[in-house]
Amino acid sequence: MNNKIRKTNPEGKVIETLDAHTAGEPLRLITKGLPDIPGNTILEKRRFFRRNYDHIRTGLMWEPRGHADMYGAVLTEPVSKQADFGVFFLHNQGYSTMCGHAVIALAKMTLDTEIIKKQGNSPEIKMDTPAGLIRTIAYREKGSVTHVSFLNVPSFVYMKDQRVQVPGLGWVNYDIAFGGAFYAFCKVEELDVTLKPKHFYRLVSLGRSIKKTVMSSVDIKHPQEEELGFLYGTIITGPPEKPSNHSRNVCVFADGEVDRSPTGTGVSARAAIHYSRGEIKKGEVLIIESLIGTEFKVSIKEVTEFGPYTAVIPEVTGSASIIGENKYYFDPNDPLKKGFILR
Repeated sequence: MNNKIRKTNPEGKVIETLDAHTAGEPLRLITKGLPDIPGNTILEKRRFFRRNYDHIRTGLMWEPRGHADMYGAVLTEPVSKQADFGVFFLHNQGYSTMCGHAVIALAKMTLDTEIIKKQGNSPEIKMDTPAGLIRTIAYREKGSVTHVSFLNVPSFVYMKDQRVQVPGLGWVNYDIAFGGAFYAFCKVEELDVTLKPKHFYRLVSLGRSIKKTVMSSVDIKHPQEEELGFLYGTIITGPPEKPSNHSRNVCVFADGEVDRSPTGTGVSARAAIHYSRGEIKKGEVLIIESLIGTEFKVSIKEVTEFGPYTAVIPEVTGSASIIGENKYYFDPNDPLKKGFILR
């Protein structure tokens, strides 16, 4: 069958991927078939890719090869002396500034498949991301990574105790915080919904409406990088299903994409909010659930200053699984080779 495919598609591009999930959230890592991506920083590389190869993003994230909630990553050579590699992230609408679930999956994927070779039961992997250098520790048992912890970028509260009138919904209270990306945080108790899979479509609608309204009413600026200064998504928080856990949250980001994991950047931003309100102390561990009940742990390792903000350095812990390898063909005669999306 493979020979037949090659004969009918002799000029088509072939891209290979390694697929995984972290707490249910997919990650499609491109391992072969990409052109060179020049740039002195990860943001420059991401900018070049967006200008020249965005059709690869849409072709792999959208249907028929992907779906509206697919998520991806592109590895590059490192841009700092400390890093093992560089990475930027892909989704249905464009490109993320940072992604915790992807970081956890990448540590698992690169070590278990020996893309990166390191010895020991707790090797360190350092990644250059659009938001900065990320340090991870991968914990191994019998040669396989079982879970990963990473120290995130400085996370801080941007605005607190805000209020906005959302069309069709009414007044909504929210905070904005940064954990590698900016999110608007709302409480489920105010939204006439539950954080359960049966309300998936309602949560998508609410998340999109709140994000759109907040974006139109607030000017968001990152203290160091202009390209990071935008509202990435809405996170709705509520009580946990498991009494021993701290809480549950659902992240709606990009163009109505829903994170199946508790969201690494989201729980980092939440750690900043809880610290600012005196609800969490340095070193205290919170276990936060996702929409499907999977869990991340988050704690505060350091308190620092980041521009004009008091920031925390969160440590996030979670687990990933490798689920497949794929070879995708981009037939130049295929009218849908760039993909399509119906959301």
